[in-house]
Amino acid sequence: MTDLDPQIAAELKNTREPHPANGVSAANVDAPALAMPDDLEHLEAATEVGRLSAQGAAREYEVAAKEIEAMGAELLERVKQCETMTRDAFAVIEELKEIAARYREQGKRVFFEIERSSQLTSEIRKACTEMKDKITSRQKG
Repeated sequence: MTDLDPQIAAELKNTREPHPANGVSAANVDAPALAMPDDLEHLEAATEVGRLSAQGAAREYEVAAKEIEAMGAELLERVKQCETMTRDAFAVIEELKEIAARYREQGKRVFFEIERSSQLTSEIRKACTEMKDKITSRQKG
């Protein structure tokens, strides 16, 4: 297959065999170290194996419950970030509205300035034409 296959097989073998230093397998090392939840009590008639099995299962469920709570806390943190981003976005939207209003006002000023310049230019041309006509008519007469 590939060069990784022997490495993977060796790693699997190492995880299944007891560690020479302490004789404990990797599966035992990862077991949760939580006490049994306070709201649980062993039944008097339960055997030792039954008690240990029930306690182990309760621990596993408790670990899962704590992880679920941690996910809830993480989700709450993301909600807070979203709220902050939403507030910031609304502030930016208001600022953009103000900028757009200023641009509209500037556009109106430019529009009227161009119209006034055009009107003034037209009046100047008219005055020049009239003046030219007066000068021409005096020269002829």
